[in-house]
Amino acid sequence: MQSRNFGWLGIVRLGLVQMAIGAIVVLTTSTLNRVMVVELALPALLPGVLLALHYLVQISRPRMGHGSDLSRRRTPWIVGGMAVLACGGLLAALATAWMATAPLAGSLLALCAFVLIGLGVAAAGTSLLALLASRVPEGRRAAAATTVWIMMIVGFVITAGTAGAFLDPYSPARLVLVAAVVALLALVLTVAALWRLEGAALPVATQAPPAGGFRLALQEVWHEPKARQFTVFVFVAMLAFSAQDLILEPFAGAVFGYSPGASTQLAGVQHGGALLGMLLAAFAGRRAFGSLRSWVLGGCVASALALLGLAAAGLMGAAWPLKANVFLLGVTTGAFSIAAIGSMMRLAGEGRAGSEGLRMGLWGAAQALAFALGGLIGTGASDLARWLLADTGSAYAIVFAIEALLFLWAAQLAAGVEPAARAAPKAAGATALEVHA
Repeated sequence: MQSRNFGWLGIVRLGLVQMAIGAIVVLTTSTLNRVMVVELALPALLPGVLLALHYLVQISRPRMGHGSDLSRRRTPWIVGGMAVLACGGLLAALATAWMATAPLAGSLLALCAFVLIGLGVAAAGTSLLALLASRVPEGRRAAAATTVWIMMIVGFVITAGTAGAFLDPYSPARLVLVAAVVALLALVLTVAALWRLEGAALPVATQAPPAGGFRLALQEVWHEPKARQFTVFVFVAMLAFSAQDLILEPFAGAVFGYSPGASTQLAGVQHGGALLGMLLAAFAGRRAFGSLRSWVLGGCVASALALLGLAAAGLMGAAWPLKANVFLLGVTTGAFSIAAIGSMMRLAGEGRAGSEGLRMGLWGAAQALAFALGGLIGTGASDLARWLLADTGSAYAIVFAIEALLFLWAAQLAAGVEPAARAAPKAAGATALEVHA
């Protein structure tokens, strides 16, 4: 049976799977983080360590992607990964509830839960993106990546808003119930979306995996200049992006007095802004406006300005329009990220056929490592600043200002990743992700 390219219906079905992944992940990166720091009065470093662990586990992404390359079917890897992710998400909620009465035991259980979350994301996410890269025509890859990522953000927004509404008034039992419902619905949605989508396994000849096993296959991809250069860029850019992620909700609770539900909904505001940023980037791309270089540079600088606004919020307190500032941060990071995603999808289709999973895994591992370090840097710096300074708002302001400097550093590095825009754009309908990407 020959491989068939996916049409828009197939792309949307994969987007539903990405939405399901995001629904579980957003609870672990936002809601559980907030509960540990504010309701349980635990150090912000604890959720930072847990999130760092789940990202470090995702260093296995290249191996997962290579395995799906060799198996010649991605669906079992996606469904299996989602099952592990759902179990990890539910276990993490149980561990967080247990911390209220047994902090040490709950923390140990949380360590196991976040290992499962990392393994599930690595298996499901890498295989899904590899399937998308290998079964979508070249001219449609950037638009497909935009569609799938926008659907993931929609999942973030829906989950954050709905879960936030059901979490108030907060109780440990309510937290576990919400997590269980989200995990079950995400798993059911994944199975339904993938039903008979991929088809039979591809012939071995179409995959052409390199001889010599995983290590030699990884070396082959790493020795490609484009793949190696893009890996370094992904690491540096995501390090700048991720440092603010784990401290935003605790900041809203500690400085602005937000409840758990309100701070969870604030995460929904940020993701809604990211959705708008992606749509703006895609619309501008259809007008042949800009390039990967311009979107990355502009997005990094604009994100730095938004973070400086959050630093001002820490100093001014309730007088600052926090929701509008968070929404703006979402818009800038969304516009920036869509360019990198489109370039990633294009580069995954280059080189040896059948190595899409390994390539996506390599870049996913670079991103995961950056997020692990970024989470530790953000949460650790916030704890240190609050210990050194009596005023909590000023402590958070210093951390946000440092993160703004990181974004400016990322912009400087990005200037060397892509050449300056060339004159002739592609034919009408090309996106900014395809032009000069």
